[in-house]
Amino acid sequence: MDRMFRVLAFWTGIFTVMFFVGEMIDATIIFLVQTVFFLAVSYLKLSERMYMYIFGGYLTVFFIGFTVYSSFFLTPSFGH
Repeated sequence: MDRMFRVLAFWTGIFTVMFFVGEMIDATIIFLVQTVFFLAVSYLKLSERMYMYIFGGYLTVFFIGFTVYSSFFLTPSFGH
């Protein structure tokens, strides 16, 4: 299970580089923090159950944050 967190760190790292190249600094910082988080957790040698709990907590925080952002902060653009 620790290897899957390293895979997540790899892909969020790829997104970090792409956002940096595209000069999207806010997204770069968000994905860099996620990359560091996944990489740090992957080396803790936890049980598989604990890795699942951490991933479930991560998904819960992400979905709540995404829902709040898209509902209250995102400015809709119609056809622009």
